[in-house]
Amino acid sequence: MKKSTHRIKTTIFLTAVLATGLLIACSNQSKKSMSSTNITAEEILGNPEYQAISYSGYREITRDIVPTVAELKEDMLILEAMGIKLIRTYNVYLDAVPRLLKAIRELKEEDPDFEMYVMLGAWIDAKNAWTDEPERIRDEDSPRNAGEIDRAAALANKYPDIVKIIAVGNEAMVHWQTEYWVEPGIILRWVNHLQGLKKDGKLPETLWITSSDNFASWGGGGTEYHKEDLNELIKAVDFISMHTYPMHDTHYNPVFWGVPEEEEGLSNEEKIEAALQRSLEYSVSQYQSVVDYMKSLGVDKPVHIGETGWATISNGYYGPDGSRATDEFKMGRFHELIREWSDENNVSVFYFEAFDEKWKDAANQLGSENHFGLINLQSQAKYPLWDMVDAGVFEGLTRDGKPITKTFDGDLDELMKTVLVPPTEEEIQAAHSN
Repeated sequence: MKKSTHRIKTTIFLTAVLATGLLIACSNQSKKSMSSTNITAEEILGNPEYQAISYSGYREITRDIVPTVAELKEDMLILEAMGIKLIRTYNVYLDAVPRLLKAIRELKEEDPDFEMYVMLGAWIDAKNAWTDEPERIRDEDSPRNAGEIDRAAALANKYPDIVKIIAVGNEAMVHWQTEYWVEPGIILRWVNHLQGLKKDGKLPETLWITSSDNFASWGGGGTEYHKEDLNELIKAVDFISMHTYPMHDTHYNPVFWGVPEEEEGLSNEEKIEAALQRSLEYSVSQYQSVVDYMKSLGVDKPVHIGETGWATISNGYYGPDGSRATDEFKMGRFHELIREWSDENNVSVFYFEAFDEKWKDAANQLGSENHFGLINLQSQAKYPLWDMVDAGVFEGLTRDGKPITKTFDGDLDELMKTVLVPPTEEEIQAAHSN
């Protein structure tokens, strides 16, 4: 059953590749006309031909070691081969993003048909964030914020053919980001500032401005977020970029996870599939909750998913001693389900993330934050991309001098030995009562 399922998926993928090739051949001229400064965020977002992903590209245990232009170009060629044409970054106060934009510009100069666009993140902090001060002042800017916004605007003007969106803040409004979260009025002020620059002709008119935050921060959760400044922010942005993470909620809010009593008689594969179908439904319900709140304000504008993803390793909440969520098979199925849903509904999903990064939980290399990438640090494509390897998508491409191969040497039986069935509802209740 496992092997036949994999063969069916491979056949479907190869058929899609051939069909896509024919489509590209028939519409090559129209695509070339879009590969220019003139294509806008409005045309890119929600377009299944412009798949999106979150990207940083750090290889080492610290961000002090910045990827070189050559390494960044390697990564962009790999992502292009995967069908990615829109990437999301997180800050401009470090050197990595300016260097990335330079790398993309060079690739475009080398090949006029190369396409890669950027949602440029500008990091926003509360006053006293990341300091020894005892109090974080949520309704005041960190002194660094103004410079971050200025740098983002300057890069958008320098690379108008690449930077199509600026996102003000990353999960900066959600209350569980205790180190740095800000009140929505801070985000609103900077969004309005950037919109004003557009109006005055100091930024490209078609540059879209947003903020990228948890679904609850956009009004889809508790009423504690339903503030007038949030309502004004929803009116001020060009679209909403919301985050949804069912994988994290397999621990924090496992209402959809586990094996309910009526499913205990199913096979292990059926139990896993049912849990992942509910995970998709959970994400879609969070997406819809943001849409519903937005429309309750009399606003109707695009809503896209700025982040969602599924880690493959965890020695904590999501691993064998926790919710048993993290492995490559579950990642692969969730990736497949969310991409299918997003394509059918013309919703962009910035899948988190392109490559594993080991700086995120430097003290615990088996921590889940280090293992969200679709490709690991050994240049191995994880299970969601195995079919692409088989189809020759990565032929001739390398990362850090290594060709893109498959994890587990492509042995599905070996991979499945690492896949655990989610706990029963009774086990989940017992774990959360301790």
